[in-house]
Amino acid sequence: MTPIRIAIIAILVYILYRLLVGPRKRPDDSISSGGKGKHGNVPIDDVLVKDPVCNTYIPQRQAVVLLHDRKTYHFCSEACRKTFLAEKEKE
Repeated sequence: MTPIRIAIIAILVYILYRLLVGPRKRPDDSISSGGKGKHGNVPIDDVLVKDPVCNTYIPQRQAVVLLHDRKTYHFCSEACRKTFLAEKEKE
């Protein structure tokens, strides 16, 4: 066999191997270790919460919080909180 044939066979074997095994995953492709995001340096420590008035999702840290009847509510704005309180007073 000539060296060119050996090189071509080696390349074809490598391509077949990659097709069977699949692509390699890099460590920063998933949210796996340490609670870090895709970029590896941004921790995921905030969750989205739903505003009960306008039904939008907002980060919990940025929400306007209200404790009402031993239950915590999160709002996107002070206006939504006031609307919620007005509706609860009517009940």
